[in-house]
Amino acid sequence: MNTCLITGAILAVLISMVHSYLGERYILTRLFRRAALPHLFGSDRFARQTLRFAWHLSSIAWIGFAGIMISFTYVDPLQSRRVALQIISLTFVIHAIITAYATRGRHLAWIVYLAIALVCWLGIG
Repeated sequence: MNTCLITGAILAVLISMVHSYLGERYILTRLFRRAALPHLFGSDRFARQTLRFAWHLSSIAWIGFAGIMISFTYVDPLQSRRVALQIISLTFVIHAIITAYATRGRHLAWIVYLAIALVCWLGIG
């Protein structure tokens, strides 16, 4: 067991939770109350949703990194590449789902996230 990697993973998960909570509470909600956001697709909803999901995607990525750190600790070194690619693939699937859902499919990054997830999965071999 590698306590350094476990500590790093715990810190990554904690910072992701703090980042999402504090960002939502102190940055995003206040920004949305006062900022004149661009009207795309007929309203400012698309801009709000894009800012919100983009903010939280970094938190999800950090949780994915935590998963990779944990996998390097507990998984057989010969299998760690495979597990790391599975975690990366899953992380990008989650990115795709959130992006597609939050923007009703209008922000096309979900397609790229899904493509990344697929090629990572196929890269497992």
